[in-house]
Amino acid sequence: MKFNKPLLNNLLAYFLRGLLLVVPFALTGYIISLALNWIDRIIKLNIPGLGIAILLVTITFFGYLGSNLLVKSLLDLVESLVNRIPLISTLYTWLKEFTAAFVGNKKKFDQPVLVVVNQQEEIRRLGFVTQHALDGLHLPGSVAVYLPHSYNFSGNLYLIPRQAVTPLAISSTEVLKFILSGGVTGLQDLEEA
Repeated sequence: MKFNKPLLNNLLAYFLRGLLLVVPFALTGYIISLALNWIDRIIKLNIPGLGIAILLVTITFFGYLGSNLLVKSLLDLVESLVNRIPLISTLYTWLKEFTAAFVGNKKKFDQPVLVVVNQQEEIRRLGFVTQHALDGLHLPGSVAVYLPHSYNFSGNLYLIPRQAVTPLAISSTEVLKFILSGGVTGLQDLEEA
């Protein structure tokens, strides 16, 4: 049996191109479907997607209540009680600060920077300034920089001399996408910025 090599090469190229087109859409849809099904199982309704709608409305309603002065005072009281419980206070404070780092008025990942890691080999990393003053740690002239890992939601915190940090005039969202993808995505957006 004789095979047509150019035809097989073309079919393989089409297959690989198809994978590049289908897999991202399919996996994104699958992950969204898993999340919706998980929320629907928690709320236990037989109408697909109604659980997420109820969750969004409930969160928005709590946001509205939280802006009310009376409810805000009550929440502050509950928060002060939670902050007195040793292990729970640590978890609660961490979750609150982590959430505030991405949303709200106190975003922390909004100042992308380029950090010189090794001057001799010209190695640099992208990260985000999270604290501008470290006088409490007896490190005047230094800043706290969070350097996320690629393909992961973890990272390292470095205390770096201010002169080793270069602020970037690029959207923090684009820098985060670039870092988390291992430099694969966001290159065009970085070049256009």
